[in-house]
Parts: sequence; C-alpha cells; structure tokens
Amino acid sequence: MKTRIYDLPTRMFHWLFAVSFLTAFTLANVVDDESTVFAWHMLAGLIMGFAVILRIVWSFVGSKHARFSDFSLQPRQLLAYLKAVVTGQKVIWAGHNPASSWAAIAMMGLAAGLTLTGILMAADIRAEFLEDIHEFMADAFIFVVIAHIAGVVLHSMQYRDQLAKSMVTGVKSGLAESTAAVPAYKLAGVVFLLLTLSFGSYLWQNYQQNTGTLSLFGIQLQLQSIEQDKLETNVHEDD
Repeated sequence: MKTRIYDLPTRMFHWLFAVSFLTAFTLANVVDDESTVFAWHMLAGLIMGFAVILRIVWSFVGSKHARFSDFSLQPRQLLAYLKAVVTGQKVIWAGHNPASSWAAIAMMGLAAGLTLTGILMAADIRAEFLEDIHEFMADAFIFVVIAHIAGVVLHSMQYRDQLAKSMVTGVKSGLAESTAAVPAYKLAGVVFLLLTLSFGSYLWQNYQQNTGTLSLFGIQLQLQSIEQDKLETNVHEDD
C-alpha cells in the first residue's frame, strides 16, 4: 500500500533548493570572481535563500509532514534511529526520520546564513570574518549533504523502501494502515514554482552585467569583482 506523505510544495522546494545550492557552490569553486559567469553564483544563492523563506512559510500552513512540528528533533530519537539502522532493526517513520529532520534543519539554517553573509559581502561590507564565515558554512553544508546522501543510501539498503524516490513521487510504501495520506496541494506547488521563477526573473531584470551590480529591493550589490579602470569606463559611458 502506497501513501502520499510529501505534498508538491515540499518536493518542489527540495529540488529547487538542491539545484540552486549545487549551482552556487560549483560556480564559486570553478569560476574566477572577475568572470561575468560568477554573478550566477550570487544569483543562485539568492534564489536558494528565497526558497528557504517560502519553505519556512509552508512549514506553518502546509500538510502534516511538511511542518517543522512533525520533524523528529529530539537527540534521543536520533540516537535510537541510528542504532536501529546499524543493528538492522526496522523503525518506520511516516515523515522525516530523525536523521533527515536534523539534516533538513541544518541545511536550511546554513543556506540562510550563506545568503545573509553573501548579501553583506556583496553590499561592500568587506569584513574578512564575513568571508571566513561564508566559506565555513559552505564547507559545513557540503559535509551535511554528503552525510545526508550517505544516510539515505544506508537507509534504503537497510529498509528497501526507496526513500529518495519519495521526494519525487511524494509517496511511501510499507507504512501502517492507519497512516493518513496528505493533500497533494498541486496548486500551491505551482504557486511555489511561479514565485521562485518570478523572483529569479526580478533578479535578472535588475542585474547590470556591464557593471556586475544588482539592485535588490533598493540595495546595491556587487556580484562580481570588476577592475577599477573598467568600472570607471562603464560609469562614464552610462553618463
């Protein structure tokens, strides 16, 4: 028997979040910060932060297993879950299990921190500690992602329930018959996607490629390093 556990907005966030972080992290590590392509690192980071805001809102109004109140965040639950996985015991969780609950909260918290420090640095606040914190959080994010993926693989091998697939289809099998299916919220999922695309369009329309700057709700952000003589030339051309 298959039961819908994750609604569409929750799944939509999961993949938008993953793609935006992967894009931002990859560009930050393979592209020079003076390249025009580097701006996409910042734009992807801003989209990731926007998705987190939407997810937080959804955690209050979404279906049962989308709410943070449904997450298993007690340390003893995490230890019991990890022990069960190692010893081969089967403990069924309808929604996020303790490990994925902690991973989700950690990743969203780190994403919020990365977005905030990125904005502060782009706003010409060049305190060295901001860059150090930003890089530390990016490394911590990657560590959590690797641990999360390893946990999903181990869980799937142990339980044989295709846990990762549930974030695509929204359904899980092998749950208790008393487990109630959640609403699909397809319209909310479409709205979630449209809001994210609209925000991405807003960023692109307000990004000036010739100067590498972005006007974010009135805040001027420098998304790429521009050589001073080139910047001055562009300013004179605009005049």
